Amino acid sequence: MGAPAVRQESRCGGGAAPRPDSLHKACRPALSPFERSTVQALDTWQEDNDNTWREPLSRAQAQALMRAKPGVSALAVVALQLAVTLAAGLLGWALAGRAAGLSAAWGGAVVVLPAALFAAAMRRWLVRLPPAYALFGFAFGELLKIAATVALLLLAPRLLGSIHWPALLLGLLAALQVYWIALLLRGKPRALSSD
Repeated sequence: MGAPAVRQESRCGGGAAPRPDSLHKACRPALSPFERSTVQALDTWQEDNDNTWREPLSRAQAQALMRAKPGVSALAVVALQLAVTLAAGLLGWALAGRAAGLSAAWGGAVVVLPAALFAAAMRRWLVRLPPAYALFGFAFGELLKIAATVALLLLAPRLLGSIHWPALLLGLLAALQVYWIALLLRGKPRALSSD
């Protein structure tokens, strides 16, 4: 009888009560559902079964991967947003008159102008920063983009005078949908060559 207790004690740690996430699964005390989910979350982070070594990609392999999955530049997305905005403005003008056309164009401009500033800033200086600063710069740039969008929306009544709100919202939504179109325009992945 003494031997199993010693084996159990050495396997379960014995002595002071260890943290539940460090105990062997057979030795863990009964936990509440909340504690169980917390321990399970800790286990998934601690028990990483993927310990296989992966060789870093060579320059040629990285270039082949980039060719196989081409991206769309931020400036190309902004140019497409500008084209959609102009089309929405012309369509609004043709269907409902001058106020609707200007409102639809302003709605698109509310999206295009901050996006263009953000894309230019990313291209100009954000890519030169160390990764930690670049992440902060990206988040701060997104915050400024949202603030500029809100400011442009608030300026609409002063600058346009007569606003056609449905046209403004449709122009804004049309420009926003370009992000989804850009995902479709990324290009179909091509087969990787085995170099």
